Amino acid sequence: MNTVRFFNHYVKDAFLILAFFELIILFSSPWLATYIRFTGEHQIIEENLGVVWLKAVGYTAIVAISLIASGLYRRRQRYGFVGIFNRLIVALLASWLVMVAAFYIVPEFYMGRGILALSFMITLSALLLARKLFAYIMEIKGLKRRFLILGTGKRAMSIGTTLRRRSDRLGIDIVGYAPLSGESVLIPNEQLIEVEPSLQQYVKREGIDEIVVAADEGKENLPVDELLSCRLAGVDITDVLDFFEQTISKIKIDVMYPSWLVFSTGFHRDFSRQVSKRIFDVIVSMVLLILCSPLMLFAVIAILTESGRPVFYRQYRVGEQGKFFNIFKFRTMLQNAESDGKARWATSGDSRITRVGRWLRRTRIDELPQIFNILQGKMSFVGPRPERPEFVEILAKKIPYYSERHRVKPGLTGWAQICYPYGSTEKDAFEKLEYDLYYVKNYSLFLDFMILLQTIEVVVIGKGAR
Repeated sequence: MNTVRFFNHYVKDAFLILAFFELIILFSSPWLATYIRFTGEHQIIEENLGVVWLKAVGYTAIVAISLIASGLYRRRQRYGFVGIFNRLIVALLASWLVMVAAFYIVPEFYMGRGILALSFMITLSALLLARKLFAYIMEIKGLKRRFLILGTGKRAMSIGTTLRRRSDRLGIDIVGYAPLSGESVLIPNEQLIEVEPSLQQYVKREGIDEIVVAADEGKENLPVDELLSCRLAGVDITDVLDFFEQTISKIKIDVMYPSWLVFSTGFHRDFSRQVSKRIFDVIVSMVLLILCSPLMLFAVIAILTESGRPVFYRQYRVGEQGKFFNIFKFRTMLQNAESDGKARWATSGDSRITRVGRWLRRTRIDELPQIFNILQGKMSFVGPRPERPEFVEILAKKIPYYSERHRVKPGLTGWAQICYPYGSTEKDAFEKLEYDLYYVKNYSLFLDFMILLQTIEVVVIGKGAR
C-alpha cells in the first residue's frame, strides 16, 4: 500500500480507505436502526426519515472523533483483536456520554433509547467485521506493496532494524537488498538478492512497485541509467529518508544528510498558517480552561493540604528560536527538590515526587497551568515539549540537529508525546527528536487536531507518566 500526503501529513492510503468505509458504517447505523426499530410501521418510518439524516451526521461525527481519540487510527497499531474490541467499547461508551449531553444542548439530535442502542450494536458489529477484514486483506501477500532496497550498508540495515514488528510493515513486502559496488555488506546473506540480468528486467519480473535508494556513499556508485529506466517505466524511486518519513512518520537522524533537509518538502512558515495555528491555540486553550477549572481547583486544594505552598511551580524552559521563558506547572515534588542546584530528569519512582504529585503527573493535571503559557503566546497547544536550558545545552552538543526543534513554539502535547513514551535518557531524547523534526517539517492544523485527539488516549491510560 502507498502513502498519501494529506494536509502535509503522510497517511497510508489503506487507512484512508478503511476510514471511508467506517464512516459509511457510522452514517448508515442510525438509518438501519430506525428501520429495525419500526419494522412494519411504515407511517412512523416515513415521518422520521426526514430528520434521520441530521441525527446520522451528528452520530457519525461524535463516534468518529471517539474512535480517533481511542487510538484506533494510529498508524502503528499493536493492539490485536481483543485490544481493538476493548477500544471500540470505550469509544462507544464515550460517544454515548457525549450524545446524552448533546441531546440537551441541541434537541434536534435527540435519538430514542431504542434507536441509539440499536445504532451502537450495529456499529460495534460492523466495525469489528471491517477491522477483521482489513487485517486479513493487509496480510495478503499479493496486495502488499513490493519494495526493493538498493544498498547493503548502514542506511539499508536501518530499514530492517526500524521496521522490526509486523505492524510496522503493514502493507509492505521487502523483497530483498541489492548490493552496490564498493559498499560494505551489513545485511544477512539470506536477504541479499542478485539483480540479473538488469535492474529493469528484475523489477519487471518480480513485480517491484518501489525502489528505495539506501546508499551509504555518494551517488556516484548508483546505477543511474537503470534507475531512470525503471522510473520511466512507472516504478517509484524513493530516497531512504523519504521512505522512513512516509512509513513511520519520523525523520531518521542517524542516516540523515543535510542536503536532504535542504531539498525536501515541508518547513512552510506562511502567515496564514501561523495565524490559523494561533487561533486554534486560543480557542482550544479557553475551552480546556473552562472544562478543567474544577480539576485545577481540586489540585490546588490537594497540594495545599499535603505540602502547603507554593502551589505552582515555575521553571525556565527553552522556547521558540531558543528564547527562555517561565513554564507554569502544579508543584508535584517536595519543596527545594533541587536544593543542590543540579538539574535532573524525573525518573520512574522518583523519591522527590509527593503522593499528590504522583497522581497529578499520572493524570497530566500538573500540566494544565501551561494553558496560561499558551494564552501568553509563549507556547502552542501542539509542538515539541520544552526542555530545560541545562538539558538543551548538553543534548545540542551530543545530538545533531537538536536545536532545529526550536523552530516552532513548544507545545503542551506533541507528536513525540503520542508516539513515544516518557524518556529520561539521551537515547530517549534522540528518539523523540526524530518525531519532533517530523512535526516541525510537516505541521498543519489537521496534524494538530489528530495529535490533540490522540492525546486523550495517552492521558486516559497514563502512558509515559512519571
